[in-house]
Amino acid sequence: MKSTSYYPVMMTDDVAGTASFYCTHFGFKALFESDWYVHLQSAEEEHIALAILDGSHETIPAIARGRVSGLLLNFEVGDVDAIYAACRSAGLPILREIRDEDFGQRHFITADPNGVLIDIIKPIPPSAEFAAMYDTSALPA
Repeated sequence: MKSTSYYPVMMTDDVAGTASFYCTHFGFKALFESDWYVHLQSAEEEHIALAILDGSHETIPAIARGRVSGLLLNFEVGDVDAIYAACRSAGLPILREIRDEDFGQRHFITADPNGVLIDIIKPIPPSAEFAAMYDTSALPA
């Protein structure tokens, strides 16, 4: 299978509020908006997209309708400390304080209004122990 695009679609009972959250705090803009579906694209990187869908919409098989749960979105950024400061200033919940991890990340975790975890990450050099687990092409410079 050759994919031409990939993006997560989050089911929620508050499409407009969830879309607004990602636009306000994480730099997305709406490319398509309806009351049941919003397609978002990063205002800075056109290949980064996210969609918000009314979890009760008829296009979803009845057995699968509902809200998103058990999801963690990772956003790799250039300046994790600046995003952390902005999220704290905006009053977003900080579920994991900013920290450096031996496996090669400086990150923190917040959450959206649906409880979806958002991990904001800047890759950093891993410890020697973890570096041995990486393919050399995947190691940060």
